[in-house]
Amino acid sequence: MIGEKSTIHHGVLVETKALNHDEQAILLADLQSIARVSPPFSLMTRWGKPMSVKMTAAGRFCWFSDRKGYRYIEEHPLTKSAFPPIPELALAVWRQFEADIDPDCCLINYYGKGARMGLHQDRDEANFDYPVVSISLGDPALFRIGGTERSDPTKSFWLESGDVMVLHKDKRLAFHGIDRIKFGESPLLSKGGRLNLTLRRVANA
Repeated sequence: MIGEKSTIHHGVLVETKALNHDEQAILLADLQSIARVSPPFSLMTRWGKPMSVKMTAAGRFCWFSDRKGYRYIEEHPLTKSAFPPIPELALAVWRQFEADIDPDCCLINYYGKGARMGLHQDRDEANFDYPVVSISLGDPALFRIGGTERSDPTKSFWLESGDVMVLHKDKRLAFHGIDRIKFGESPLLSKGGRLNLTLRRVANA
């Protein structure tokens, strides 16, 4: 799982094609198994606006949003069951960047046609010393990254299937989001779309 090229985009490390085709297929099969027991669900912002991205998770925690605000939950909101274990291949990716402790949350976002993610910070975790490691599968996504203030300048670049990106150190609390995806461009997902895994540590060590 060594990328074809390591690049720094606006202070963010991207490992291009860190997962080869076979590894992407293996991870996709793992995610399909997770979705069967913890189906993706829709969220809304605390202002009552529906989000276009569907989500599920693996590990102890899943991020959640509704009119009560943003928080982590420990059971699926529909099935009321615990989330499945994080796939081993995803853990192996994480361990390349953080060897001291494993993630306790793997968010799984599905971007369908027209889906996007507005600028936001990942700041509901207990300790910001640990990275957020992102794995992209499926259609290309235009990722936007800024600074720690919403008004800071931003820069956008494309993430392709198999790419791994790391938000760490001074970029751990940077505002970021997805402007759009090129729906149907990748053959990995038979019905099109993008899956994004974000591995993180929610509880303190």
